[in-house]
Amino acid sequence: MAPRRPAGADAFPKSTVEPSGTRNPEDGQLYAALDLGTNSCRMLIARPRGNQFQVVDSFSKPVQLGHGLEASGRLSRSSMARTVHALQVCRRKLETHGVRKMRLVATEACRRAHNSRDFLRMIRRETGLPVEIIEAEEEARLAVISCAPLVSRQTEQLLVVDIGGGSTELVWIDLEDVDPVRRSRAILALADGFDKPQPGGARVVDWISVPLGVATLRDQFADVEDDQGRFALMSWYFEEMLSGFAPYAYDTPSPAFQIIGTSGTVTTVAASHLGLRRYDRNKVDGLSMTSDQIDKVIRSYLTLGPEGRRTDPRIGRERHALIMSGAAILQTLMRIWPTTRLSVADRGLREGLLYAQMAHDGVLTTDGIEGTG
Repeated sequence: MAPRRPAGADAFPKSTVEPSGTRNPEDGQLYAALDLGTNSCRMLIARPRGNQFQVVDSFSKPVQLGHGLEASGRLSRSSMARTVHALQVCRRKLETHGVRKMRLVATEACRRAHNSRDFLRMIRRETGLPVEIIEAEEEARLAVISCAPLVSRQTEQLLVVDIGGGSTELVWIDLEDVDPVRRSRAILALADGFDKPQPGGARVVDWISVPLGVATLRDQFADVEDDQGRFALMSWYFEEMLSGFAPYAYDTPSPAFQIIGTSGTVTTVAASHLGLRRYDRNKVDGLSMTSDQIDKVIRSYLTLGPEGRRTDPRIGRERHALIMSGAAILQTLMRIWPTTRLSVADRGLREGLLYAQMAHDGVLTTDGIEGTG
C-alpha cells in the first residue's frame, strides 16, 4: 500500500502539555481522550489547568487489534473481543469519574480493515462508547501540535515523526521565516490544516502517512528467522516507502534542523539509554539523544536477541516483540535526515485530543508557549 496524504481535519488548541499521571479528583469539568490504535488502547481523563491540563486517570493496554490484518484485510474476532474488553474497562472509568466531555478515536487498523464499520457498531452495542475513525492527516496534526513545546528557538526546519502500531506519520515544517521566540506558537497555529499557511507563520513543506508501524512492519517480515537479517530488511523496506518524501539535501548535518520523535519506540530507546529499570516520563520527555546514542541502544538490542529482549526490564514484556521494527524505523530516519540529534516526546494523539476539546470549550487560558532554548 502506497503512502498517502488524505485531507481535512478539525481545529486544534493553543496550549502546552503537562506531564501525565494519576491525580486525586478535584472540582472542575473532566475531559477524556481515547486512542485505539493497531496495537494498544490508551485513554486519558483530565481537567484544564491554565494553559495545560491535569491528568486524573489513565488507562493503557496492548490489545493487538491489528493482529492478522496484513494477511486478511479484516479485524479478527479475537482481536475485536480483546479490544471490546479493554473498552469496557474504559467505560467504567468514564462512568466512575462522571466524564461527559470525550473524544474516542480509532486510527490505522480501523482505517484499513474491511470490517471496521461492523466493529464500530459492535463497540457501540457492547460498551455504548462513541468511537470514531479519524483520517491520517488529523492524526498527524494532533501529534505535531502536542510536540510544540519541544520546538527549539534555533529550529528553522522541523520533522515531527509519530511511529504508531499500524502507520508512521511524518510532517516536514519550515520555520525559517518565523520569529525564533514564536516558533512553538507557530506550530500550534497549524490548527486549520497543513494546506493553510499564514504570513510569517509555519509552513508545512510536505507530510506523509506510511502504512508501516511497529506491528505492520514486524508482520511483513515475520517469516525471516535471522534476527539481524530481519532488522536489515525492515530498515530497507521502510526507507523504500519514503521515496516520495525526500529529505533535505544538506551535505552535513544542519544545527537548524530538528527531529522530534513521539512513540513508544522512541521513549523506550530513550529509557534504555538512561538505564531506567522503571519508566520515568519526567526524565524521558524532552530528552535530546544523539544518533550515536540511539545506535548504541539499538546495537544492544540486537546483541540481546529475541530472548534477551523478552526479559530486559528496560524494554518490558509488552514491547519486546515490537521494539526491533520500531528501532528499524527510527534508525532509518536518523540515517537519512540531516541531523545528529533527536528530541524525545512522550506525548501525542491523546494529548492533542484533550486540547482540541478544551480549546473548543474555551476553558484554557490564552497564554502562549515559548519553546526550548
